[in-house]
Amino acid sequence: MSLLEFVKNVGDRLFETDAEAAENIRNHLDIKLTGLTNLGVGYDDGVATLSGDAESQTVRAKAILIAGNVDGVETVVADDLRAPDPKAAEPEPKEEFYTIVSGDTLGAIAKRYYGSAHEYTRIFAANREVISDPDKIYPGQKIRIPLD
Repeated sequence: MSLLEFVKNVGDRLFETDAEAAENIRNHLDIKLTGLTNLGVGYDDGVATLSGDAESQTVRAKAILIAGNVDGVETVVADDLRAPDPKAAEPEPKEEFYTIVSGDTLGAIAKRYYGSAHEYTRIFAANREVISDPDKIYPGQKIRIPLD
């Protein structure tokens, strides 16, 4: 099962009622990310469900993060969001998911993972779809840390 947990009450505020959630999350994904086709989004009581095709595992991971970093979403289920098998194509980059905590900066996270705060641009570049400004991250936000 492809399921990722998020902090429910942080992130981009995209909807006021559950009835408008799925369409607004889908529109948000369309704006923020390319490489998704046949995208379907469902929403029920904090659970966003993604389906369709992603051009790579990286695009799939970004779609999950973008949907999960929406205020009101606490779980993303992406069992039906398909991407090519990384073993069949070029290997996908290694990554780890990280949840921002109070007091974090991208520089401090970079120092922890890479040994240098100056590498924060590497983290920012990997998360441009979920971080609009490297100085504007928030507790509970989930991001990707490239490990290769």
